[in-house]
Amino acid sequence: QVHVVESGGGLVQAGGSLRLSCAAFGLTFNNYNAAWFRQGPGKEREFVARIRWGGGSTYYTDSVKGRFTISRDNGKNTVYLQMNSLKPEDTAIYYCAAGSTGGTSDYEYAYWGQGTQVTVSS
Repeated sequence: QVHVVESGGGLVQAGGSLRLSCAAFGLTFNNYNAAWFRQGPGKEREFVARIRWGGGSTYYTDSVKGRFTISRDNGKNTVYLQMNSLKPEDTAIYYCAAGSTGGTSDYEYAYWGQGTQVTVSS
């Protein structure tokens, strides 16, 4: 049985940093593309960042480019999202997902975590 578990969310002031972690159980992350999505208050869930299996190429939505970094530690079977220069509009529940195709749509990912709350105060 597959479990994906996020951690590392919290409350931070604007301009601060957080690092989210995503651990997988029953699934080898290096065999899947992994992504982070987020859902802000009153908004639909949106793509944030993706890292491919194998070579590990990355892709980001425009609003986080230069501020967020997605990475992977295969030995720990964990994916990370380093978030710097946080803004109030980054406030959302952040979800980790794993899937085979590695696109930017949530339907492309079969395995999801329960989410972790990130709140950025102004």
